Amino acid sequence: MRKRINTYVWALAAALCTCSFFTACSDSDEPIGGGGAGNGNNGGDPVVGEDLRRYVIAATSKDATYLIAAESLDGGQATVEGVGLETESGSNWIYYRERYLFNFQYNDGNAGTGFSYRLNAGGTVEEAQSYTYNRTTTYGTWGNNVITASTNAGTAENDGQGHYAYYLQFNYLSVLDGTTTTGSQLAENFLGNGERVSFAGFVEANDRLYTSVVPMGMSHYAVNTYPQCVVDPSYVANADGGSGSGQYTAGMIPSTQYPDSAFVAIYSGDDFNEKPVIARTGKIGFASGRMRSQYYQTIWAADNGDLYVFSPGYGRTTTTPVVNADGSSFNRVQGQLPSGVVRIKAGETAFDDTYYVNLEALGNGNPMFRCWHITGDCFLLQMYSDGVDGEYGMMAGTQAKRNELAVFNGAEQTLTVVTGLPEKSVLSSFGTPCSDQGYAYIPVVTTDGAKPTIYRIDPATGVATAGLTLDACDGVSALGVLSYTAE
Repeated sequence: MRKRINTYVWALAAALCTCSFFTACSDSDEPIGGGGAGNGNNGGDPVVGEDLRRYVIAATSKDATYLIAAESLDGGQATVEGVGLETESGSNWIYYRERYLFNFQYNDGNAGTGFSYRLNAGGTVEEAQSYTYNRTTTYGTWGNNVITASTNAGTAENDGQGHYAYYLQFNYLSVLDGTTTTGSQLAENFLGNGERVSFAGFVEANDRLYTSVVPMGMSHYAVNTYPQCVVDPSYVANADGGSGSGQYTAGMIPSTQYPDSAFVAIYSGDDFNEKPVIARTGKIGFASGRMRSQYYQTIWAADNGDLYVFSPGYGRTTTTPVVNADGSSFNRVQGQLPSGVVRIKAGETAFDDTYYVNLEALGNGNPMFRCWHITGDCFLLQMYSDGVDGEYGMMAGTQAKRNELAVFNGAEQTLTVVTGLPEKSVLSSFGTPCSDQGYAYIPVVTTDGAKPTIYRIDPATGVATAGLTLDACDGVSALGVLSYTAE
């Protein structure tokens, strides 16, 4: 069921839109106008009657965040302080095509406020709108709507013992008339296995919507309502424990019983009221990256419509048994599968049985952390740089290092470790990348005193080339393109 809510500002309709966390800098192959690097048109007069296109960078300096516009990322230097638009800090920066940039501050799963920005006739960035948004863990586009989703405890259906069911809650923000509708679907037993689920990423391709479905274990409601879905009674927690988004109480199954399966829901209509087709594979684990309650998208469509589904293999990080403070314990299912890639061919609704790539058998043998589409069937992967079990590997949790990039070619099934970057020993962080004209651009921050630099990665060779440097800058939060079209 969908409920309509009127809004007054069209810009809010794009508030939560994103190509998930990887921004396509361009929807076309048209060359960028202008010449060398710079901040917009360097503060000159508005260019009346001329269309403008600029790379817009969210850069941090000391305790402030600035939005600066540059004509090129391939060289030169841009200054942050005193030139860009000073604005609020943000944990998620989302480009809505080339029209708006939205700034979200992660708020530990609660509702929050944010801001939208646009490019003006002078080639610089200005604030367009402030807004509020509800809790969300993943977002994207669907037809003429921006869509968001999150999984939350409900207050409607219960098991008769005081435990309420969880629901997938959706927002549909129309880009046509500025209205918002909301909807919900039961998140319990969504896959027919009794577990509640969350969505991770949305991909529009082949006149369909694809989303990764991540099983999250069984709630108290599910354990009592679908007892036949409890694979082993020892998986039911017998004490309270965990913290943050991993907190649990006795009587539930706090982690999935199916860590070595990936599920993709495929919708062919225009909202989540329809029953989707569920594609399942046992070749990889669940297809999602995760940081606290935020789910990173790891499903992407190639230019020909084939859907590539990546899994880091996080099921291996589940430890078992869980020992309680009183010495008692309960079991959890620990995944076994490595980082891998599978595929759903364009127009199909099932996984391609002939396609599987073990990423850890390629390159430097490292597991993946996140991934993004570049061009064609090439993808940029951020890797754990100390393997799975190394001191700073995947199993190290928050201490893990992810200082390696690689390019995966889906057709050739090859993984090329990116070269030309600073030494891993001095790498501090990678910013959110973007793609443009067949290349990937990614901000790189080091610990050796060098200025933050935008590197261009050629997917054909895996070679990274240093480009635009940022002066008076501590780091880069976002990178993408905004355009201004003269009326």
